Amino acid sequence: MKKSLIGALAVSTMLTPIAASAQTEVQFWHAFTGRLGELVAAQVEDFNASQSEYVVVQSHKGNYSETLNSGIAAFRAGEQPHILMVFEVGTATMMAAGGAVRPMHEVMAASGATFDQDAYIGAVKGYYTSTEGDMLSLPFNASTPVLWVNRDAMEAAGVDPDMDLSTWQNVDAALGALKAGGEECPLVTAWQSWIHLENFSAYHDVPFASQDNGFAGLDTELMLNGPAQVAHLTAMGQWAQDGKFIYTGRRNEGGANFRAGECALFTESSAGYAGIKAEAEFEFDVRPLPYWEGVGNSPQNTIIGGASLWVMEGHEADEYKGAGEFLSFLSSSDVQAQWHQDTGYLPITAEASAATKASGFYEENVGTEVAVIQMTANATTANSNGLRLGSFDQIRGIIDEELEGIWSGDKTAQEAMDSAKERGDALLRRFEQANR
Repeated sequence: MKKSLIGALAVSTMLTPIAASAQTEVQFWHAFTGRLGELVAAQVEDFNASQSEYVVVQSHKGNYSETLNSGIAAFRAGEQPHILMVFEVGTATMMAAGGAVRPMHEVMAASGATFDQDAYIGAVKGYYTSTEGDMLSLPFNASTPVLWVNRDAMEAAGVDPDMDLSTWQNVDAALGALKAGGEECPLVTAWQSWIHLENFSAYHDVPFASQDNGFAGLDTELMLNGPAQVAHLTAMGQWAQDGKFIYTGRRNEGGANFRAGECALFTESSAGYAGIKAEAEFEFDVRPLPYWEGVGNSPQNTIIGGASLWVMEGHEADEYKGAGEFLSFLSSSDVQAQWHQDTGYLPITAEASAATKASGFYEENVGTEVAVIQMTANATTANSNGLRLGSFDQIRGIIDEELEGIWSGDKTAQEAMDSAKERGDALLRRFEQANR
């Protein structure tokens, strides 16, 4: 049991002790820097100040991939934290790590902390629950992609900033007008696989993979080379060749370009709100992610990104009680509502969403409710409940590489996605064999 001394020895020439109190320490590893890192640090400080029995120590461990790898390495060395942030593509990996994690529902039941699984928004909760309906991790920072609009750039290019951009057909027309009006960066994107394949598939209600996108079993195969996905990527590939879509990188490199006012349209996480609001010196809008009218069952619902908090095995009972209290604090309505309003991440509970609406926040910050509506307007389907695939981080790397082949004109969309399927399926078979 790890303890940190916070008591003080008494003053006087005799140094007689008058108080000595110890708090149980809970280690929390996360992937946030910048404004998000500051907000997480503030949450930890607020929890620590709210009670005297536990002290949470937060540590930044790199980006999402690096944080996951750090947690795995630490567990092997017997130095794991109590709580580890894992991005959504690592969910299947954590579920398969039998002796490494302790399911959230077990932690909360043992701790006695306030916990009601039914309080969490269905589209968010479903991603992190077992087939029996038990919550495995806390969906702490859940986001979904939206379209960000630089109104000033639209006007400068002679394009109506209030034009309907709900469909990719309309976006196509806007990109042509922006290019003709002198805009050098009509469209940029972050997280290309997450937005333009994973969410694209869910939003059009077409499968990304078999076996209900991996929820129904490990014997799954990729289906990302279907007609709908190939048609969308073909259009984007042409935009890239025409200078209407500017590729900047696999993660969120394009965010700096958009926040600096260099691009007109930006497909990015709803959680881009914190940085865009803080840095943008131009008028901007938040719009729903576009869909191709007439393709699939669109618009269905987008799926979540971001990360959840997993509790690691190998600690003492009082430390788990502290972890449970901290997770309960993070789920509370006030904390979640403020987190949603500060960051653009989804409120993970219906109560936090209702509290935000009642406060007038959505009326004062037009567009900030877009992500919530987009996620909850329709009941999820087998194609839009999320993705649960083994080795998904590595598969995303393969997809990114193949997408770059499309943007450069070296491959057709069909060739690239056929290759991504073949290479990705090989990893899925390896993961299935290792976890039988």
